[in-house]
Amino acid sequence: MSFHPPTHPRRTPRRWLPLLCVYPVLALAGVLTHRQEFSLVACALLLTLLMAPALASRRPLPWTAWALTLAAMGWLWRHGMVGWLLECVPIAINLLLAMLFGRSLRAGSMPLIARFIEAVEGRERLQAPGVATYARQLTWFWTLLMAAQASVLAILLLCAEPGGLLGSLGIASPWPVPAGLAQAYVHVGGYVLIAAAFLLEHAFRRWHLRHITHPRMHELALGIAARWPQLVRGEDPASS
Repeated sequence: MSFHPPTHPRRTPRRWLPLLCVYPVLALAGVLTHRQEFSLVACALLLTLLMAPALASRRPLPWTAWALTLAAMGWLWRHGMVGWLLECVPIAINLLLAMLFGRSLRAGSMPLIARFIEAVEGRERLQAPGVATYARQLTWFWTLLMAAQASVLAILLLCAEPGGLLGSLGIASPWPVPAGLAQAYVHVGGYVLIAAAFLLEHAFRRWHLRHITHPRMHELALGIAARWPQLVRGEDPASS
């Protein structure tokens, strides 16, 4: 079975996708230079990227929520607290992803990985031997990995010494973690882990399901990026 990319991709996700690479650069710059301006811009950029599909609808409610959240970020920046907000962003992202993957595993729902396969490779691909089962298992894998990543990041935020949240509140850390190690994992190691998991899974899938053809990695990434809002909402990819 050959790969056929979606015929009507949405433009907004692909147009904003390159900016995702800017966020970790700004976040890391804020940590290394201790200038909260970088942290503020990183948080504002991430908020805009996450809300881009809603903002594109031009409805007043998303724009109001976006403006009020930016105002709250500005208040935190003026009071020197935006750094803590930035530290919580990776935890929130991983929790959100774990919830998105996990929610799709409910009875009567299509696993999120199965939606990806349907959107990129067609509904017929799910009928191939082993594909639907693997899609459910892989959805479980990403659910558990994202939840574990969120837990590790939360522990590092709380227990880093010096500079952890518990230490800042005058509470002794039950699991002291050197601040340098904690920062290295939060701003580098966590991204490396997810990238490594993605690459290793891609290689394993091509071996495990070697009886079928597979799209190339860049085709897979572009296909998912073009339709991720519909996939997350559980809409039929063929209807877009």
